[in-house]
Amino acid sequence: MASTADFKNGLVIEFNNDLYTIVQFQHVKPGKGPAFVRTKLKSLKTGRVIDNTFSSGTKVNLARVERRPYQYLYKDDMGYYFMHLETFDQIHVPETMIDNHEFLLEGQSVEIVVHADTETVLSVDIPQFVVMEVTYSEPGLRGDTATNTLKHAKIQNGATIMVPLFVNTGDKIKIDTRDRTYVERVKA
Repeated sequence: MASTADFKNGLVIEFNNDLYTIVQFQHVKPGKGPAFVRTKLKSLKTGRVIDNTFSSGTKVNLARVERRPYQYLYKDDMGYYFMHLETFDQIHVPETMIDNHEFLLEGQSVEIVVHADTETVLSVDIPQFVVMEVTYSEPGLRGDTATNTLKHAKIQNGATIMVPLFVNTGDKIKIDTRDRTYVERVKA
């Protein structure tokens, strides 16, 4: 058991017969009335984000979750397959449980969040930044750099992201997987 004073981002709690992770929270002490905690909770089963308000001092049940190191192996019609880096056990994870799955590369290390009591997979956390090669982009126009102009670029796994005009086909770029944005060009 924990109280609202123990809330922090990433904490996994049992709420409404489901497991939720705290995405955002704010302690509020109004001038009149009791204090409360305003939260954004993300369901680990459905991925839906809800807003909820807890009275200050409310007790909640914490869920025991573990982050385990895995390596991405391959994808087929059933989903994605990963191998545990220490025990070499292989598991299957459906595509719906992986945010931004298009940034996975074979052999890439990921962390899989597992509910420790039931041994069920809750989510797959891919690295925050990945380096990928641009397979196609339109050439930038000379002199068109007065503004922060972006163009479409297709990367090696088939996804399309927005990049600056100076990025060309064959360049390696660093991508932020949380919001699918270009970060920088990587020197070879």
